[in-house]
Amino acid sequence: MVSPNDTMPTRELHLGPQELNLLFTLEKEGRVAFRFSDARRILNSTDDAVKGVLRRLMEKGRIRRLEKGKYLLIPARAGVEGSWSEVPSLLVRHLIDTYYIGFWTTLNYWGMTEQVSRTVFVATTKRKRDIEYGRTTFQFVTLSQKKFFGSTVEEMAGGSFNVSDREKTIIDCLGFPDYAGGLDEVVKGIWEGREDLHFRRLLDYAERYGVNVLIRRLGYIVEVLNLAEDVRERIASMDFTGYMWLDPKGPRERLNYSKDYGLILNRTQDELRAWRAG
Repeated sequence: MVSPNDTMPTRELHLGPQELNLLFTLEKEGRVAFRFSDARRILNSTDDAVKGVLRRLMEKGRIRRLEKGKYLLIPARAGVEGSWSEVPSLLVRHLIDTYYIGFWTTLNYWGMTEQVSRTVFVATTKRKRDIEYGRTTFQFVTLSQKKFFGSTVEEMAGGSFNVSDREKTIIDCLGFPDYAGGLDEVVKGIWEGREDLHFRRLLDYAERYGVNVLIRRLGYIVEVLNLAEDVRERIASMDFTGYMWLDPKGPRERLNYSKDYGLILNRTQDELRAWRAG
């Protein structure tokens, strides 16, 4: 794990000719992140010599290592309060090509929860190891190509990044409550976002997602919250086979059944709405 205190100097340090050459060339090329191969191309030197330049630049706080073989350029004007420290989401596009930021991170971004996680949840179609950067963890969630949709481009602090839209955020969180702070947080997110959410689109997304239990959970939750009567009636009219757990991480004893939605209710309605009491 890289800590800002490990790389940020307290005073300006002298830069050698090779170090200046690498930094100036990277900035001229408009790069924010770069690979070891880029540094070797620019310096036109041996691997050991390039490693020495990179090590010195890290010690002087001008670059940080993101992961093996990949580095982040720290412009002199940025300092420790640079935009990538303030908005970690801006870093993601330098870590992976095909992605969108989602789950708990996007629940907060869209104002559907006030809870802030130090983990940035990133949906992608390719497996990638999680990355720790300072106090932030980038956790990558692999989705199939079929489930990878519903993203939009947002801008902040002079940069842009991909995020799931409001409806896809809810659907992803219903599918993976662990990455949303639990089912209760998803219920709260639907309530807090009720004025901006398009509930018919929510159902369309759930059907497109292709996981039957998402539709069941969606129908039950909007009924508990007394929202979107047309959507919950449409879901209740569907022909469900068998019963599935309402909360996949909830207790494994049955409290009740919902015949309308084909769910085993292992959470009470009062529990799902407990956050409203606060």
